[in-house]
Formats: sequence, C-alpha cells, structure tokens
Amino acid sequence: MLPAYFITFTTYGTWLHGRDPGSVDRKHNTLETPLLPASERHESKMQQSLRQEPYTLDEARREVVLRTLREVARHRGWSLHAAHVRHNHIHLLISAEQPPEKVMSDLKAWSSRRLREAFNESADRDRWTQHGSTRWLNTDAEFEQVRRYIVEDQGKPMSVYDAMNHELEA
Repeated sequence: MLPAYFITFTTYGTWLHGRDPGSVDRKHNTLETPLLPASERHESKMQQSLRQEPYTLDEARREVVLRTLREVARHRGWSLHAAHVRHNHIHLLISAEQPPEKVMSDLKAWSSRRLREAFNESADRDRWTQHGSTRWLNTDAEFEQVRRYIVEDQGKPMSVYDAMNHELEA
C-alpha cells in the first residue's frame, strides 16, 4: 500500500501563527499534540508581514479547487481518500508514491492555475500559505481518525469529497 498523508494548507493571510485557537508549525505537527499557542504579538507581527490582502475561497472557488484536487490525483495515480475545501483552508487524506511536500506543492500549483483560468485572476496573486502541514499516517486507526476528522468534524460541510461515500453535498 502507498504511504498515506494528512495534508493541510491554508489560504494566504487567513490563518496566521499566533491566532487563537492555535496553528501548526514544524514543532507542532503530530496527531493529537498541542498546537502552537495563541499570541497576539506573534499574530500582529505575521499580519504586518503580509504582501497582499488575505485570499478566501467562496463556494464557486471551493468547487474549482475540489474538482482540481480530484483531477490531479487521478492524473498522477494518487489515491484521494478524502478532501474538505473550506473558505480558508484545505484538508486532504491522500496516498502517493511521492513525498507529501511534492503532493501538496503540485496540488497548490494546479489549483492556482485553475482558479486563475476560471476567475481571470492575476498570476501574481498569492492564494496559499508558503507551506502547510504534511503528516504521515502509519496505522489504519490514524487513517480512519483523519478521514472522519476531514469529512465529519469540520463544522458545516463546505466542498467535501469522501471516497468511501463518494461525494458529499454541502
């Protein structure tokens, strides 16, 4: 079986380190471990470093991104098990031969391209944070826990895909 990854990335400027309820960085990137704590000072510093306005995904943009995630995964031979495209972040459960950083990079690049094409957006518009969270899943229990988290535990469903139950409608 191919390695499974839990990949999360946020839209540009919408989920800054220091913001409550916390965020994930390289030191806070393991399942069921504490997040980076909230800090107004840290959040303010991050806000001041933004080069552009924050980027959010409305319903039409979320659907373009979800379609693109599925298209790219299928084209690359990856198994997209679950995805939830929210207004300011994306969660994915995916299996691939490539490292998770490469998977995330490709998905961001193709999503940006499809958003540019669909909405006539500028090519120099920042849409995503510089990196994201890439967690390796090592057990069936972790895999199922993450699948449930992505599909069921994000609040009101937005643009969701669950390979076990096919597409879910928002």
